[in-house]
Amino acid sequence: MSIPALIPTVILFILGILGMALPVLPGAALIWAGMFLYGVLTGFSSLGFAFYLLQGLAVLLAWSIDYFATALGTRYSGGSRTAVLGAVLGLFLGLFLLGPAGIIFGPFLGALAGELLRGTPADKALRSSLGALIGVVGGLLLKLLLAAAMIYWFFQQILF
Repeated sequence: MSIPALIPTVILFILGILGMALPVLPGAALIWAGMFLYGVLTGFSSLGFAFYLLQGLAVLLAWSIDYFATALGTRYSGGSRTAVLGAVLGLFLGLFLLGPAGIIFGPFLGALAGELLRGTPADKALRSSLGALIGVVGGLLLKLLLAAAMIYWFFQQILF
């Protein structure tokens, strides 16, 4: 273990954890970049190709969680395909139009708009929107667990 290499790595880990919740920062990619930087600075002495490959797959999983969790939450709460599409589009547009608040309000408003445009009664449309919100929060928790697992595996590899 190299302390000089570990300092910028841990800084990238902290930024990565923040990025799991804030759309401005690419959370999982920052965590992976921290691991790669550590490998570069230490000559890849304790982390091999398979480690980086599997961590890269975890990054792809983290990127897809937002969309799948939102869609599943909407669908599970009785939302139609239109609500699911609205929630996913709302998540995407919300990130760009509303910043960090778009993570919460985008899917909620997208699912609500999708259901209302479809002619769904307001109470059912609201239930679908709440499902989208629950999916987003569940996805956030899942991404944080994934980040913790990635970082734990990194330290397990370099310490033992």
